[in-house]
Amino acid sequence: MKKKENDIRPIILEAGEGRTYRCGNMTAIFKADEQETDEKYSVSEWWLEPNSMGPGAHQHQDNDEVFYVLEGCCSFLIGDQWTEADKGTFLRIPAKTMHDFANRTDQKTGILNFYIPGGFERNMPAIVKWFKDNPNS
Repeated sequence: MKKKENDIRPIILEAGEGRTYRCGNMTAIFKADEQETDEKYSVSEWWLEPNSMGPGAHQHQDNDEVFYVLEGCCSFLIGDQWTEADKGTFLRIPAKTMHDFANRTDQKTGILNFYIPGGFERNMPAIVKWFKDNPNS
């Protein structure tokens, strides 16, 4: 059941809190889902272990994504070009743009993600299952 806009309440989470999803060498921690934001956006942290690949190249037809590097250095594919993004780097990926991310370093890296409008969290059970079924990916 969709919440009424006036039912939306503040969210306060400590470091590491949220809904955690293990995806192979990645861990996603969802901070705010579409139900908590009146379907306006979803917010999540993505942590990648050293020398690990991200989700694989993909695009979203109707959703923009914003990324902010929290820790380490993250490689981002935008269109057909990879770019290195150090801590503090901001990236906006418009809808219909091929993209991916990976950690090509020897240290863990973390990125904050805003998915606009919300709803990405609906995909997480299938993504977790895919990584369990494909452990070498």
